[in-house]
Amino acid sequence: MPASTPGFAPKFVIRQLRLEGLVGLAAAVTAYWFLGGNWWLFAVLLLAPDLSFLGFYAGEKTGAKIYNLAHTYTVPAILGAIGWFGGLHLFVEIGLIWAAHIAMDRALGYGLKYPGFDHQTHLGMIGKAKKLANAG
Repeated sequence: MPASTPGFAPKFVIRQLRLEGLVGLAAAVTAYWFLGGNWWLFAVLLLAPDLSFLGFYAGEKTGAKIYNLAHTYTVPAILGAIGWFGGLHLFVEIGLIWAAHIAMDRALGYGLKYPGFDHQTHLGMIGKAKKLANAG
């Protein structure tokens, strides 16, 4: 991807956001470990937020909204807070697993989806679009 592709952040900003994702992943996993979370649950649920891709069967706009809602820290943070202050340990675990998933995605370069732009996220192009941009 060229350094100044319209509609995307510059490469140094994307690198910063990916590094931030890596740090977030380390923080979520460390917090999970300190709380004594169940690692089987972690393994089973780590990729669960990607089930939000099923929202794309309802159309691109709806799919992008559902996917983006499942891939922002708002919902897992609220879930974790409810669990923490309500004494519901499972909610805290699920919130941390969810946050780890989002952070892992960011570290790998997967961002929020733009409706109508297949293979383009707020962190740049992914998949086929990235391959085509790098080839040309």
